[in-house]
Amino acid sequence: MADRVVIKPWEVHGEGREFESISAEFGRAAAELEDGLAGLGTPWGQDGPGSGFGTAYGEAREGVLAGLQGLAERLGAVGGGLHAMADNADRNEAGVRADFSRPGTTAGPHPV
Repeated sequence: MADRVVIKPWEVHGEGREFESISAEFGRAAAELEDGLAGLGTPWGQDGPGSGFGTAYGEAREGVLAGLQGLAERLGAVGGGLHAMADNADRNEAGVRADFSRPGTTAGPHPV
């Protein structure tokens, strides 16, 4: 039915775990990149052009690495949000079921 929303908490939890896994993998790749770049040292010279390049490179490098690490953290936060969404759906469903099973209520199909 097009007018129903069906949330399967176990599937949402599975997607949350997937985002957490991607986050960890991405974080490891970012750390490996950082280590690899650090291993290169500073092969540019200390003359005017080399110093200018080194300054620009250092600033850009730090920005890129911080951005990559931030992205890894945000991917993990998406996973956490999906877990929270699944837990909220479970609690909501339990509450609705409890309401319909109270004495004096009319049980029957209801849109969720």
